[in-house]
Amino acid sequence: MPGPRQDLRQALQRLAFDQAGYFTAKQAISIGYSYQAQKYHVDHGNWLRIDRGLFRLPHWPPATDDAFIRWSLWADGRGVVSHESALAVHELSDLDPTHVHLTVAPDFRARDSAVIIHLADLDAAAVEDRGAWKVTTPVRTLIDAAATDLSQEHIDAAVGDALRSGKITRRVLRRATEGASAEQALKLERALKRMEDESE
Repeated sequence: MPGPRQDLRQALQRLAFDQAGYFTAKQAISIGYSYQAQKYHVDHGNWLRIDRGLFRLPHWPPATDDAFIRWSLWADGRGVVSHESALAVHELSDLDPTHVHLTVAPDFRARDSAVIIHLADLDAAAVEDRGAWKVTTPVRTLIDAAATDLSQEHIDAAVGDALRSGKITRRVLRRATEGASAEQALKLERALKRMEDESE
């Protein structure tokens, strides 16, 4: 019959399995690992300390969404992958951002040089759940991208990829621009016009 330590280890492994091997100190506490036990496991190589309050099981195979899981946990589950990072997730344009972009609620205070923080309250309809992390929907991603200093060429490419892949329709995008700024709407309308011109 499994003992308490084995039960703890199995519970931690189940949690970490759903999070690409990552887990937070807060999550470990909720399972039953005291801070003293956490230090023990780090000191003995059972856990890898990735950042303050963030660990990973050793020898975990790398995955494409590792960074998104890591920084979502860093944000205590409050961050949503967005803007340029979401463009990459949805394969809209050929952008390869060097930072992870997260949208968080306006009261979020943590900062890190590896993350670009955007402040906004997102509706549930603007977010896709990917399990251990969340990402803005393709249409919300395009709206957000149009609010940045990305070039019109990048916006054109992203809108074109979204339409060709069937991830959005012209009608849906035009409806979404009704709540956007004039500058956002103009960039997206230009991208739609370019698509129409190319199809003629």
